[in-house]
Amino acid sequence: MPKRPRSLADAVRQLEADLARVRAEPALAPRTARLLEASVGKAAKKLAEEAVEMALDAVRGDKAAVVAEAADLLYNFVVLLDRLGIGSEEVWAEMDRRREAFGIAAKLPKASTRNG
Repeated sequence: MPKRPRSLADAVRQLEADLARVRAEPALAPRTARLLEASVGKAAKKLAEEAVEMALDAVRGDKAAVVAEAADLLYNFVVLLDRLGIGSEEVWAEMDRRREAFGIAAKLPKASTRNG
């Protein structure tokens, strides 16, 4: 088993590499292989479900459940990016751009557009 990543970025890169291996050899993780071949809509739905589950567990104050759901959320986030052909480096670049523009990689104000 590979060594545990040291950062979130490392974990995401490792997951991206793991997904590439599953694409090449679906028998390694059949459930993941099916999700990778499913529609973008299915992958988006899985991501949304995990986000809701995590939020509900947070409201309940169930930290252990939040940790478990956070791992599920991260997994489904990376799967959706993969399905869309988006690498994590594109997301990190956007985070860097926001930090440079606003001093923090925060959510953009509603008046901002994604295209400019």
